[in-house]
Amino acid sequence: MSATAVHSLWTTAADPIQRIDAPNIEYGQLSPTLIVIGAAVIGILVEAFVPRRSRYYVQIFVSVVALAAAFAAVVALAASGYGTTKAGIAAMGAVAVDGPALFLQGVILLAGVLGVFTFAERRLDPVAHGNRVDSFAAQAASVPGSDSEKAAVKAGFTTTEVFPLLLFAIGGMLVFPAANDLLTLFIALEVFSLPLYLLCAVARRKRIMSQEAAVKYFLLGAFASAFTLFGIALLYGYAGSVSYATIAQVVDGTVETVNPALADTMGNDALLLIGAAMVVMGLLFKVGAVPFHMWTPDVYQGAPTPVTGFMAAATKVAAFGALLRLLYVVLPGLRWDWRPVMMGVAVVTMLGGAIVAITQTDIKRLLAYSSIAHAGFILAGVIAMTPDGVSSVLFYLGAYSFVTIGAFAVVTLVRDAGGEATHLSKWAGLGRRSPLVAAVFAVYLLAFAGIPLTSGFAGKFAVFKAAAEGGAGALVVVGVISSAIAAFFYIRVIVLMFFSEPRPEGPTVAVPSPLTMTAIAVGVAVTLVLGVAPQYFLDLAGQAGVFVR
Repeated sequence: MSATAVHSLWTTAADPIQRIDAPNIEYGQLSPTLIVIGAAVIGILVEAFVPRRSRYYVQIFVSVVALAAAFAAVVALAASGYGTTKAGIAAMGAVAVDGPALFLQGVILLAGVLGVFTFAERRLDPVAHGNRVDSFAAQAASVPGSDSEKAAVKAGFTTTEVFPLLLFAIGGMLVFPAANDLLTLFIALEVFSLPLYLLCAVARRKRIMSQEAAVKYFLLGAFASAFTLFGIALLYGYAGSVSYATIAQVVDGTVETVNPALADTMGNDALLLIGAAMVVMGLLFKVGAVPFHMWTPDVYQGAPTPVTGFMAAATKVAAFGALLRLLYVVLPGLRWDWRPVMMGVAVVTMLGGAIVAITQTDIKRLLAYSSIAHAGFILAGVIAMTPDGVSSVLFYLGAYSFVTIGAFAVVTLVRDAGGEATHLSKWAGLGRRSPLVAAVFAVYLLAFAGIPLTSGFAGKFAVFKAAAEGGAGALVVVGVISSAIAAFFYIRVIVLMFFSEPRPEGPTVAVPSPLTMTAIAVGVAVTLVLGVAPQYFLDLAGQAGVFVR
C-alpha cells in the first residue's frame, strides 16, 4: 500500500465527523438497578477483605440497606411521575422507565428484602460445634460428606457469598421487565439466572439432592436461553433491529427506514413467527408454564428452602413483566397469531398444575405444582390484551410473591432429625402441636386457593374479570374449574394439620429468629390487607399499567 493511500486512510479515520459519541445514560432513572448491582460488588469485596467471623453481619447490613435504598429510589421515581406522565426510554433505548417497570421493580425489591431475612436465619438448626448454622453449606466447594466438609462444619464456616449472589440475581430481575431491546432482555436473563443456578446447589442438608436440582435447572435453563437467543437472532433478521419499537413498527408496516443489508429478509413473516415463538418459549420456561415446567418441582424440592421461596416469588414477577412488555409493546400487531397459542398454554398450565398437585406427597413439590397452576391463572390476564389485563397481572404478581415467600418460610420451621420435614405425613396434627404456625400456613393455603378475604381471591377475580372482558370467557371457565381442583389439595393439607392425630415421633416446630418471623408476619399482613381492602392497590396497579412505546 502506497504512503499516500495510508495517509488518506489515516485522515479519514481522524475525521471529526465520524467520531463515536459517548452514550447518554440517565443515572437517576436507572438508580434502583445501579444501587443493587453496586451493593453486590461491595458484597464480593466484603468476602475478600472482611474477617470471616464478621462477614455474615456486614453482608446482611449491606444487602438490606441497598434493597431499602433501591426501593426508595423506585418510590421517588414513581412520585416524580416516571410511572405516568414522564415515562420514557433511558440508557440509549435499552431500558424503559414506565409504570409496569417501576411497579414490578418495587415488588421484586420487597421480595428481595424478605428473601434476605429468610437467607439470614440461623436459629432453626441445633448449634453445631458451638456455632449457629444457616440453610447453606459450610463450604460450598467441598465434596458432600468429605473430610474437608466435616472440617469446615467443625470450624464454623458459613457461606456468606449467598448474599452478593442474591443481590446480583435481584439486579438482573430489575432490568428484565424494563428491558426495551432484545439484547438487554437476554443479558438481564443471564444476570439473574446464573446466580440462581448457584444458589440452588448450596443446601446444608441433602446436598446431593440440592446439587442435582441445580444441574437440572442449569441444563434446562441453558436450553431455554439458547432458544431465546436464536429467537432474538431471527427477530433481528426480520426487523433489522433488536429495539422493541422498531420491531413493532416493522410488524405494523409503519417502518420508515430499511436496513439495506437486511432488505431481503426484512418483513419475512416466517422469521417473525419462529423468532417470536422462540423468545416467548424462553420466557414461558422462566414462569414455569406447561409444557416448559418440568424443572419446577425438582428444583423447588432440591434447592435450599429460602432460595426456593425467593426464586418462586421474584422470578415469576420478573419473567411475567418481560412477557407482558414483549406481547403488548412488540407483538400487539401479531395478537391473532399468538393469542390462540397462549390460550392453549394457559389452559394446560392451569389444569396440569392443579391435577398433578393432588398426587404430591412432599409439601415443596405440592407448592411447586401450585405455582405452575398460578402461572396459568396469570397468563389469563396476559391474554386479555386490555389495560385491565396489565393492571390485574401486576396486582396478582404483587399479591402472589408475598404469599409464596411466607409459605416457604413456614416450611423451614417444621423440622425433624434430618432437617426440614417436608413429607406431608409429617405435618399431620401440626395444628394441635403448634396452632399458630399451622394457622399462619392455613392463611397462605387459603390465599393460594383464592378464598375470599385473602389476596389470592382479589388477584384471581381481577385476572378472570379482565380475561372475560377481553373475550377469553372459555379461559375463565377453565380457570374456575382449575381453582376448584386446586382448592381440594390446599384444604386437604389444612384438614391434615388440624383434624389428624399428631404422631408421637412427629416433627417439632423450631422457633425462628425475628428475621424469619418478620418475613412470615409481613406475608400474612399483605395477604389479609390485599384481601380485605384491595381497591387502593388495584388502583395503583391500574395507574402503573401503561407501557411506554
